[in-house]
Amino acid sequence: MILDLDSVLVVTALVVNVSGVLFILETLLRRDEGAGRIWSIAFLAAMLTTLAYTVWAQSDGAWWAVAVGNASFVAGTGCMWLGCRRFNSRRMSWSSGLVIAAVVAAFAAVAIEGDAGGDWSGALWMFVPLLAFAGAGAVECLRGSMRESRTAWVLGAVLGFQSLYYVSRTTAFVTSGPDSALFQSAFGTLTTSLLTVTLTIVAVVVTSVLRASRAPMRGYARRTDETIGSEGLLTGETFANVLDGLCRRGARRGETIAVTAVRVDDLDQISTAFGSEVAGNVAETWRAGVRRYAPTNAVVAEDGPTGIAVALAVTSAQEARRQAGAVYRGLFDDLGRVGGGVIPVVGVGVALSDSVGYDPEGLLRVAREAASRAAANVETSVLVADPE
Repeated sequence: MILDLDSVLVVTALVVNVSGVLFILETLLRRDEGAGRIWSIAFLAAMLTTLAYTVWAQSDGAWWAVAVGNASFVAGTGCMWLGCRRFNSRRMSWSSGLVIAAVVAAFAAVAIEGDAGGDWSGALWMFVPLLAFAGAGAVECLRGSMRESRTAWVLGAVLGFQSLYYVSRTTAFVTSGPDSALFQSAFGTLTTSLLTVTLTIVAVVVTSVLRASRAPMRGYARRTDETIGSEGLLTGETFANVLDGLCRRGARRGETIAVTAVRVDDLDQISTAFGSEVAGNVAETWRAGVRRYAPTNAVVAEDGPTGIAVALAVTSAQEARRQAGAVYRGLFDDLGRVGGGVIPVVGVGVALSDSVGYDPEGLLRVAREAASRAAANVETSVLVADPE
């Protein structure tokens, strides 16, 4: 079977646009949080990419279509990476600026050459950001909250494969040229379009599942100011800003800052075994319980789909352990009264500035790791991280 370029581009545009529309509609219906919205932008960019390249294939000298297609392709992959960062509650300022700069560069590289640039004008300004952003997205899928989900590993594999493909494509482009038999047969537009169709289908399924994994805990509640739901939990991004200020003040005054991570690792298994209603009751009790039993002056926030973070200044490591223990005991009692006696595995980890330092990201990372170890150890309910 011989495939012509126009037919493949039309099929690619159809698949990408249908997938993108479905994902965006679901985002609107769910009133989705940050990661879903950013991934929606990625699919919008992918839709624009296919439309631009279809115009390029049908029109002679449409250099502007190449510029738009290249720039939107970079934007789509960049937003996939940004969505993963938001899912992991990481800061977005410098990474967003990097994606915007790459998009502008990809467009400008084609616009500067204009009609004289040809079909592959500015290709390297597109290839390099694509391999970099896809690779960074793959790494992000193996960090933070996404590391806890095997579904995220599939997205990481998709982005990793894309990155490796563009490493190979860039190498062939530089060494052999776009008109060589090697490049045309292995990395030409036809091959890339078929790869795009496959990766788009997998990506839309995986990102939909990842977004749905937060549904039992988030429900359909609208955010009020900087909190979520009636429990008064801060968003991950807001918590990062508050924790940064808390660490700065603690460092100036020589006070100890404690970050406690409370994680529940088996809500999916509970949902499968006992139903989504039981899992929802367990998740609601867990979220409300952490807020209830945390100290009054503590900052409490969501920490990914299976975690809640608590931060405050303490007088000693013993006080931090005592407060974390009070949260665990209160949760254990509350969870025993809901869900027909179904009690999830809860891990509580504590990180102290005395041992980790006043780095907000470091404190949160160490607390998460301690909570994961506590959840995996039946003999330890609360674990205070040792000095690094």
